[in-house]
Amino acid sequence: MFLNRSVQQQPHHNFGTKLPTASPNYVDLVRFLVQPFLESPETLSVDCEISQALNRVWVRIAFENTDKGKVFGRGGRNIQAIRTVIAAAAAAAGQSAYLDIYGSTTPGREGMSFDEDTEERSPPPTRREARGNDGPKPIVKPRLR
Repeated sequence: MFLNRSVQQQPHHNFGTKLPTASPNYVDLVRFLVQPFLESPETLSVDCEISQALNRVWVRIAFENTDKGKVFGRGGRNIQAIRTVIAAAAAAAGQSAYLDIYGSTTPGREGMSFDEDTEERSPPPTRREARGNDGPKPIVKPRLR
């Protein structure tokens, strides 16, 4: 039995209409996510470029080299989590997001990405020389069945 028949039932959700979504504030979001890992948060530099035509967002950050270990985390877990949050915020707005990390904010190092920075410092790979007759031979044990 209905007590009030004059009120029509309206669904609480409306899947048919799509609300216009505003672009998230990526700069503040990245600052919120990255600053807790930094010894000196004032060195964080965040740049955001939004392409309306392509629905893509490029976020570029730079901070001191001494903080890279904390920001990246063990096995890159921290930076991957930050990228996941940014990608989720972008997906909610119908965009795709990319996060680039650049080298330190010290003068003379601007624009150098983390990959370029590590390539600059890493020594070239060494080739293992084939053993000649002068070196010891490995001991080979027979396999038992």
